Amino acid sequence: MKLYVGNLSFETTENDLQDLFEQHGKVSEVALMMDRMTGKSRGFAFVTMGDNAEASAAMTALNGKEVGGRTLTVNEARAREERPRPFAGNRR
Repeated sequence: MKLYVGNLSFETTENDLQDLFEQHGKVSEVALMMDRMTGKSRGFAFVTMGDNAEASAAMTALNGKEVGGRTLTVNEARAREERPRPFAGNRR
């Protein structure tokens, strides 16, 4: 199950998230979203856990928990919506 983790402190690292979520089960992937221009955290991440029961336990335990001075939002990630790409005109 893939979880959305929002309202992260900008100092939070992927390792911090790995350690936090592994208290509730095996983590298979952590993806901290970074700004392309600045290289800084965008304040949210996705954590994938292989076992749905463990993911649900992590979601229940961590949603609303304060980490790094911020109250986390943790819920099941929704499928990414297809967004139209901006028209760039005729590039040559």
